[in-house]
Amino acid sequence: MQVAVVGAGLGGLSAACHLAGAGHEVVVLERQDVPGGRCGLWESEGFRIDTGPSVLTMTGILAEVFAAAGADMADHLTLQPVDPMYRATFPESVGGEMRVRHGRPAMTEEIRRECGTKEAEAFGRFCDWLTRLERRVLPDFIDRNFESPLSIAKPLWPALDLVRLGGFRNLAKVVQSYFDDPRLVQLFSFQSLYAGLSPFDALAVYSVITYMDTVEGVFAPQGGMHAISRGLAAAAGKAGVSFRYGVEVDRVVRRAGTSGPAIGVRLADGELVRADAVVLNPDLPVAYRTLLPEVTLPIRVRKAEYSPSCALWLAGVRGAPPAGVAHHNIHFGDYDSAFKALIGDGNLQPDPSILVSLQNHTDPTLAPEGCTTIYALEPTPHLGGRPDWTFERDRVKERLVGQVRSHGYPVDDVVVERFLDPMDWERLGMENGAPFSMSHRFMQTGPFRARNVDKRVPGVVFVGSGTQPGVGVPIVLLSGRLAAERVDELREVRA
Repeated sequence: MQVAVVGAGLGGLSAACHLAGAGHEVVVLERQDVPGGRCGLWESEGFRIDTGPSVLTMTGILAEVFAAAGADMADHLTLQPVDPMYRATFPESVGGEMRVRHGRPAMTEEIRRECGTKEAEAFGRFCDWLTRLERRVLPDFIDRNFESPLSIAKPLWPALDLVRLGGFRNLAKVVQSYFDDPRLVQLFSFQSLYAGLSPFDALAVYSVITYMDTVEGVFAPQGGMHAISRGLAAAAGKAGVSFRYGVEVDRVVRRAGTSGPAIGVRLADGELVRADAVVLNPDLPVAYRTLLPEVTLPIRVRKAEYSPSCALWLAGVRGAPPAGVAHHNIHFGDYDSAFKALIGDGNLQPDPSILVSLQNHTDPTLAPEGCTTIYALEPTPHLGGRPDWTFERDRVKERLVGQVRSHGYPVDDVVVERFLDPMDWERLGMENGAPFSMSHRFMQTGPFRARNVDKRVPGVVFVGSGTQPGVGVPIVLLSGRLAAERVDELREVRA
């Protein structure tokens, strides 16, 4: 089959690799001049700074994408473990700082040294539970295409086993059942924010995200996260995928005008690119509105709740960071009020927690000698929240940079900088200004999340964080394989 993939983000690239491996003739249409989508790169004045995701976990899933295209990941990408994976600092009321070490033995010793033997032994039991949870959740509730909400109970025994494991208990309470030290509770529960959820409200099943960090470990690609995009595009190209960059897709073309199966896409210049199937990588609600304007949004999308957005300061600065920093540095503010403000009230955090990633800490080639790359992120409400970003933008940027300065990072000799707020994310194609897409509350997860096919538009398949299975680099890569499966189903029907 001829397949047109619209967008060379990680989901589109994964789909292309899997489709090529299955024998399809694939063309990828990308409006930018390079692959990557949200996993982009900003180059200026000798600095190379990632503009999207900053954490890579579950590298086995990434290796499978390369393998689908007949490639060895090691031939296209060099990965190294990040250790410590995170350095966390806490408010005075909690105290001190801790490092989340790469590998279970190293982290056990870190906890033993900082928190005592009892907490170290609890960490072992916690990792065992996380591993059992992941082995149930990934194959049965994440890495599969669902036909309907009833699919979650077919077969029934995985759901029953998830109940037995405590997957439907409260996440924060489960973590608190293992640890007494509040620092450990924060370190092993904050990951729910990646899914747009407060750990105080989320189900324990979302601890699978903690598994990805804590058990599988965090890695850094040489050349930054954007190297993943370049590597996948190169592997896909060798497998026969053709890439057309700098082209704007205007809409999906259907056999009967505004109805019938897809027969390709029309470019902004009027060219028709014919295809037996079309895979859409833009954010799902945006894809519907811009490429399928005749199709009303599915009710799950019209009524969707979105994850918090973020303010992101990217900078290349002269000077070195303070001693003891890590690649990823989490500076916790008031933990309880942060989630209440962001998710409960739609407000800015009164005492913000921020992430500061120093990409050249692991790969010195990403900045000129004597300089530092800074990726500083503060979670904020999405555009449905209370802040008016026309007025809040400058204040939030000033506050964020001030926080970065207060933690000792060099911010007074800025060579290059960019700042993005939710309005910028919306301009970049993220619905509601939410780069983490729809939240993963239970009724927006698994079979309840927006489907990657729509029976009203045969031949169109969606891929990316807005559809099944959801958000995060490894999960979006899985969405590419699931999208390719949908195209194979079309081939079987037409055969």
